[in-house]
Amino acid sequence: MLAAAAIAAALAVTATACGPAEDESGAQAGPSATAPDGEGGKGGPGIDDLRLPEELPAALRDFDPEKWKNGEWRNWDKDDWLREARDFVNPIIEGLWDPDRMKDAEENDRRVDPDTGEGSTGGEGDEGVTDPDPAPRRARPVATPYRENAPAVGKVFMDTPKGPMVCSGTVVEDPRSPGKSNLVATAGHCVHAGSSGGWFRNVVFVPAYNDSALKVSELEQASPTDVAPHGVFWATWAQTAEHWISDGAETGGLGASQDFAVLRVEAEDKGGRSLEETVGTAVPVDFGKPPVASLSSVRAYGYPAAPPFDGLTMHTCTDRPGRLTLSESESTMYRIGCTMTGGSSGGGWFAGKGSGEQRLVSVTSIGTIDHTWLAGPRLGEEAEGVLEGVSEKFAGKN
Repeated sequence: MLAAAAIAAALAVTATACGPAEDESGAQAGPSATAPDGEGGKGGPGIDDLRLPEELPAALRDFDPEKWKNGEWRNWDKDDWLREARDFVNPIIEGLWDPDRMKDAEENDRRVDPDTGEGSTGGEGDEGVTDPDPAPRRARPVATPYRENAPAVGKVFMDTPKGPMVCSGTVVEDPRSPGKSNLVATAGHCVHAGSSGGWFRNVVFVPAYNDSALKVSELEQASPTDVAPHGVFWATWAQTAEHWISDGAETGGLGASQDFAVLRVEAEDKGGRSLEETVGTAVPVDFGKPPVASLSSVRAYGYPAAPPFDGLTMHTCTDRPGRLTLSESESTMYRIGCTMTGGSSGGGWFAGKGSGEQRLVSVTSIGTIDHTWLAGPRLGEEAEGVLEGVSEKFAGKN
């Protein structure tokens, strides 16, 4: 039987990720936010290769774009570390994420003790239930080129107090901009540190990263288009569940059942096409929390970066999902057997309808110490509110 207290005590989580953008409150930035050296291109004033959102949070009234571009974003003092939903800010620094910096970013590693017992039967339906541990399913490489075989999948990069980190993400449909979505689904811990911190910085999405699965030695000589065939897309806004912001923790598993986030992105090269038009697709999100009995299988994608993987290539696992309940304060999650490691966090879980259409039903949140399974949130009203909030904020602005 799964003991909630025991599982919470055993859960060892390392949060990573994020950087966001403008202020919902409409507060105007101070005079220092507008630099004399020219406009920063689409999105607001800036200097040289730094582009700012149209508005900055009130907490950044003394924001100095020159200092930010030159590294002030590395200041993680808790008093200055923006954490509230209205405090998203992620100025675009052109050229920051070059191929070498992407290659050296470290994996995210959120783990749980694999010994979860044989399951419990509390609750009704899928809630409050933990099924027996699934058998490990070996992660398999995705066929190249990724832009043809998994066009909606990519890698998320961000700066954290621990240095550059990585997650995975998926291009998803925008209900208010059909055919022209700029939205990316990932994990909450890939954009916000939870209760112990705030939003991470310099967050970007790179669809079909390392499109031809080049090795380390080959990447050192590769062109930028080999590494980022569609270019780099900066998060101009990010949103996650309030449950993750208030309760998300590095240990204990709190917040994991709402570990979901959505990025709104724009191309660093200021191209006129949307992300969906650029990659050729966007995946619909199923917020109906389908019961496990209705899911014959799901396929999880990601860029696992902890050994035995190196974070350079895309992998996938396919399994029939079971249920995992971490504690009475957390909703029941999906769980599959999978050997992917840190770095796969935020990667999408795909399920097919009768017609064969694929939709997103979860994202990777946690895994085991010995890398035998992964778990992700069931996407319900809270997750839908996250996506709807981003979609509404940028309606008509694509």
